[in-house]
Amino acid sequence: MFRAFPLRILKDDMWVKVLTLGVILLFILLADAILSFWVPNFLQDTYGSSLVMGLVMSFSSVVGFLSDLYFPQMLRGITVKRLILLGIISSFFFALLLLQSTFFPFVVVILLAMAVWGIYYEFIGFGEQQFIADSTPLKSHSSAWGVMSVFRSMAYFLGPILAGLLISQGERTPLVFAMVLMAIGFLILLLTRSKHERSIEIETHEVSMFRELSHWKALFTHVWPVVTLSLFMGLIDATFWTTGATWSQTLSKQSFWGGLFLPFYTLPSLFMGFVVAKWGVAEGKKKKAIQFLLFSGVFLALLGVSGSIVNQLVFVLIASILLSAAFPLTDAIYSDIVSRMGRERRHLIGLSRSTISLAYIVGPILSGFIASQVGEKLTFGIVGLMVIVVSVVLLISTPKKLKLPQEEIQAWE
Repeated sequence: MFRAFPLRILKDDMWVKVLTLGVILLFILLADAILSFWVPNFLQDTYGSSLVMGLVMSFSSVVGFLSDLYFPQMLRGITVKRLILLGIISSFFFALLLLQSTFFPFVVVILLAMAVWGIYYEFIGFGEQQFIADSTPLKSHSSAWGVMSVFRSMAYFLGPILAGLLISQGERTPLVFAMVLMAIGFLILLLTRSKHERSIEIETHEVSMFRELSHWKALFTHVWPVVTLSLFMGLIDATFWTTGATWSQTLSKQSFWGGLFLPFYTLPSLFMGFVVAKWGVAEGKKKKAIQFLLFSGVFLALLGVSGSIVNQLVFVLIASILLSAAFPLTDAIYSDIVSRMGRERRHLIGLSRSTISLAYIVGPILSGFIASQVGEKLTFGIVGLMVIVVSVVLLISTPKKLKLPQEEIQAWE
């Protein structure tokens, strides 16, 4: 029975590890969610332009993309614990720089903050992928990602609500509160360090960006459908956390319900993660994920042409339910492939992380430009139409099994 599922996982050592990391990430990501809501509005107020806001936020993902090129070759014998710890430290430094920018909004300080933010995401992302690939069996990847996504979604659901309340107490209050949450996550990590000590065994003699790009090229020709899938899901997410954050603020001035625009986007994944975990999907993940993405595009398109706030909230909710099912399935697809790559798995982790970084480079700029031309609401409609077209192409052309160039991968060693 479904209600017995949470009780069953509490008795399994593997699930205890998953839940432990999930709680740690809950505090870290809640801090990030507060900052993610605060930053676009701060930049919009500072520069008075959606396009400039998008350009500045994209800089964090440019740095994240560069990190993806070097991290797979630089990480040597590093544990999941240390990756998460580095994520906490960089996130704390990010908040401090933002706090500094409220007193002196120099472009250099803000760009440095964005750069640190990009590095933070990569530490957390590498840690999550390495943990799932090492600590859970192949058949449990989709379930593990489903449970992990619940903690992530809880953070990003509560974050905008808390941020709105904290901003009313003062512009800098969200930044201070976020740093307190990071400190709590740090303490929990120290208390549970023995559960995350397994290291990534990597030997490297030379760090080469061009060598890493050649590895990505070889992998991309075989795994391009899942890369494309995660890219467009990232584009949607980036649109919501940039243009959506400012649109939510605009709607909140019109109606109390308008302020729920962004929380409604994050709400469904609070329960959809458990639904995906209960499904325990072992086969057909690609097709299901693409179908969910396709129908989410339909409701985003409807959102773009809706004039009613209530209808917009309904369309956001439905689109998010579909995306909340697609995200853990896509992560599970990556984890399946990562598990088949042995020592060279770090290159695929880097490629998968770079896809998200690329989405957050293109997404804020694209949505910011579209919003500056046609308005924030219609931006979602245009993004939805793009998603529909891409999803149909993926349904037609995605092979049943993604094969790896095993002989070439062996030569990388």
